Amino acid sequence: MKKYSFKIFFLGTIVTLFTMTSCLKDLDTVPQDKDIVLADELFKDPAAYKQVLAKLYAGLAISGQQGPAGLPDITGIDEGFSQYLRQYWLAQEVTTDEAVIGWADGSLPDYHEQDWTSSNEFVAALYNRLVYQITSCNAFLRETTSDKLSAKGVTGQLLTEIELYKNEARFLRALSYSHAVDLFGNFPFVTENDPVGFFYPPQKNRTELFSFIESELLAIEGGLAAPKTNEYARADQAAVWTLLAKLYLNAEVYTGTSRYADCISYSEKVINAGYATEPEYKNLFLADNNTASGVIFPIAFDGLRTQTYGGTTFLIHASVGGSMSPSAFGINGGWGGLRTTKNLVNVFKADVSSADITAANAAIGAVSIWGVVGSAYNNWGATPDAPLYETGTPNVYKGYVLLTDGEFKFRPDNSWGADFGGPNGNIDVTAGIYLITINTDTKTYTLEQDTRAMFYTDGQELEIASIGKFTDGYAITKFKNVTKSGAAGSDASGNFTDTDFPLFRIEDVYLMYAEANLRGGGGNLSDAIDYVNQIRSRAKSVSVSSISLDLILNERARELYWEGSRRTDLIRYGKFTDGNYVWPWKGGVLDGTSTASYRNLLPIPATDMNANPNLKQNPGY
Repeated sequence: MKKYSFKIFFLGTIVTLFTMTSCLKDLDTVPQDKDIVLADELFKDPAAYKQVLAKLYAGLAISGQQGPAGLPDITGIDEGFSQYLRQYWLAQEVTTDEAVIGWADGSLPDYHEQDWTSSNEFVAALYNRLVYQITSCNAFLRETTSDKLSAKGVTGQLLTEIELYKNEARFLRALSYSHAVDLFGNFPFVTENDPVGFFYPPQKNRTELFSFIESELLAIEGGLAAPKTNEYARADQAAVWTLLAKLYLNAEVYTGTSRYADCISYSEKVINAGYATEPEYKNLFLADNNTASGVIFPIAFDGLRTQTYGGTTFLIHASVGGSMSPSAFGINGGWGGLRTTKNLVNVFKADVSSADITAANAAIGAVSIWGVVGSAYNNWGATPDAPLYETGTPNVYKGYVLLTDGEFKFRPDNSWGADFGGPNGNIDVTAGIYLITINTDTKTYTLEQDTRAMFYTDGQELEIASIGKFTDGYAITKFKNVTKSGAAGSDASGNFTDTDFPLFRIEDVYLMYAEANLRGGGGNLSDAIDYVNQIRSRAKSVSVSSISLDLILNERARELYWEGSRRTDLIRYGKFTDGNYVWPWKGGVLDGTSTASYRNLLPIPATDMNANPNLKQNPGY
């Protein structure tokens, strides 16, 4: 079970600061529900300030006021679907080449087909969740002004703590506004300075919102805890720097003006804060990943304290189906929904030079007499075998070898007689770079690919003939509700997960630095290459001697798939819409097809367009 010093709980009291749409309703009505506490009454208790801050963080993790279901924060959709991370993840991943979902709930299939409309209920739920989170932060800030704190007699240590809480609330609000800028572009704008009661919020354009987010983050930067000194899952300065780096990396998309030099500057701040790369990639996505290195800002989940049908409960359950064993994932059953396309699988095949492979092999040791022969390499000896290298251990040799689909085995001196392979003779393999290790004494071998390629293929087809069929498309085994030791999460029922979602981590920052450098932001190219190789080395992948923008996009896919970055990355690279890059069922066609570029933004929901005369619909909708 996880140790949380920052707990999300309300002692049975529902803290409801308001209800909302972007057209705010009258908030002056006295609630009749005995479990609803008005702000004036609530904040008479000094402990309430931290409890309400916990609710703001919980807004990223839970869906309502009493657990997985019953009192949702927003309406108009099933509560489990309404959770912040679940909605954000669907929009960022299922719309891309990294994920498909086999469910036909309402308009959900529109996401992967990229044919959504302003009436799509999932678009509306995402929009409303962003508005709800922003409004929640505003309410907290409205109740913690200097005048109100002075009137309540708040002084000393509590006042100091509340000032920190206020800066964290401003960070959370900036985070949600950054998601709004990325997903919707133009968005209704409300702060704590706006009146409580009925009014129509103005709509700010992308450039205006960008400026607001930037100014907020710069203003609070010095007022947050130093990196790695706050309680777990609370924002600190490194979280602010990371969000600024992300904002600047995408500034040209958002505003038309590049800010790559600023991306470099803030990436360097994070890198210099001393975050270590987690030695084992898989540990970043387990039930005890609160102990993993390199996580800058997670969304925290606990199978007992933050029960929800969104978050990692959704990610893990929905990823399990077919012949997969639910118990291996620490859950009581799979929901049989999420898989990936062949595009992500193919990203793990070779995109490094033969010179880099040669250099990696030279670092192992001297060339041995043993090599690889087969249809997967040299057409069974039409050219010299791929050499393996001395390791310093008798009879043990290894090497990186680029193979194609086919078969192979091992032999000495390019000759037959002492050759060996698998139990049935030849070894079957699919295309890619492999780190091969053999023991010629025991006639055994190991094949290792990039350790980040966490695909479940047993009974699964690579091609997706039908999105609704779980066994069409490889499954992903990245997120699990088990600890490093293999123990299941804290919820004995197997319903709800302990696995936190690493929203910001150091490897993302390394790759942002490298991309910004290549895009002319300055910094040091050799540092950029080193950061990329730190990531690749952890994955047992060949180090590279040079980098390109295409390699960085592929490296982001390999490192960050299913972590909510792909849509934003593809848009920045000009590959999300149009026809220069397609994937299965993009545009609703089996082989993929071009889609209209206006779909780089989601539409303002029709319900809000009808409610607020200040709103202007995004082009194309």
